[in-house]
Amino acid sequence: MSSRHFRREPDGKLPVFVFPSTLNFYFEEQSTYKQVLTVYNPYDFTVQFKVFSNNPSKYNVVESEGIIKKACCIDIVIRVTDFPPNVYREDKFRVHLYEQNALKSDFIGTKEVSVFLHPKNNQHDKQSRGTNKSKRPSTKDVDEVFYRQRRDSVIVQRSLPSIPVIILSLCCIIMLMLPTDKDNEKNSIVPLYLHLTMNQKLIAAYVLGLVTMAVLKT
Repeated sequence: MSSRHFRREPDGKLPVFVFPSTLNFYFEEQSTYKQVLTVYNPYDFTVQFKVFSNNPSKYNVVESEGIIKKACCIDIVIRVTDFPPNVYREDKFRVHLYEQNALKSDFIGTKEVSVFLHPKNNQHDKQSRGTNKSKRPSTKDVDEVFYRQRRDSVIVQRSLPSIPVIILSLCCIIMLMLPTDKDNEKNSIVPLYLHLTMNQKLIAAYVLGLVTMAVLKT
């Protein structure tokens, strides 16, 4: 996907896609002390990224810089290392994107992520939970990410399915849904030329299986 399909920001920079846009850490939930920030690269060229923080001594960002291949995304593990029990704190992370091998001063896009540390036994904390519950990843989702990674503190880079792969998969699915040439032709509303042989359906199922395995391995 070419960068020309994306509208540039008012300052001429390209948009940076980061999820989630807000991170919430809760003092009484140690499972939230370690979360995942995903940075996407939908462009048709490789980019470099770097993560900045206004309070870097309070967090541990694993691999705070690196590269993201075209049409890929990367998961960055963030840990809070200094969590005051009775102090509500708001920090900021900023993700910069650069063209590959470019100077660090020449970033092509930037995105800011808000970070909230919710203290123990605080009424504001309870209100924030209700407001931000849909914005932050659940504990179960975070745990599943780390089980898939099989080890702590890693970065995972995976390819996003391309349009030709999606079209091929849809064609195989449609072929499997069509009737066979042995079905009752008189009662069928599908034209005869769309009736497939069993061998053709087996080939479609085989291709669909190969495409599915290829997507899961990327």
